[in-house]
Amino acid sequence: MTVTQTQPQPQPRRPDGTLAGIPPDSRSAQCVSAEVRHPRPDGQDRYMISEVAAFTGLSAHTLRWYERIGLLPDVDRSHTGQRRFTNQDLDWLSFVGKLRLTGMPVADMVRYAALVREGDHTFAERQELLRAAREDVRRRIAELQEALTVLDFKIDLYADARRSSERT
Repeated sequence: MTVTQTQPQPQPRRPDGTLAGIPPDSRSAQCVSAEVRHPRPDGQDRYMISEVAAFTGLSAHTLRWYERIGLLPDVDRSHTGQRRFTNQDLDWLSFVGKLRLTGMPVADMVRYAALVREGDHTFAERQELLRAAREDVRRRIAELQEALTVLDFKIDLYADARRSSERT
């Protein structure tokens, strides 16, 4: 699989660092389904890459790669050029982590991120990408459930055999 390495188009940001195209009260809902606790309150959320790496479990190298391939929206920079991540970036990385868990290919995640940057007119295509990922997850869950049933059977079989041998 080849991921085209294009420079993401910078997305306009508000003075507080949040993306201008997303209403401030709904930005967390864009990426995660549950209330998320951030290390710092909005407005005071300027994290260095090492802090984000520690918080997310991703390496600094991975974070830079995500930015380079367009998976992470344009990250703010300090006056010295250091990346400054926000709570919104943490929310996005949490969502990307969920997509990774689904087994979604990186190219599809990059496509999804590009669609988000393109705007609301891409809702249908984004929905289709997520529906396809959901179906893959459901298939994998069914396969794992079948494997679990076999394991349970074998465990019970061995437990019965041990009980029988202990009685004799």
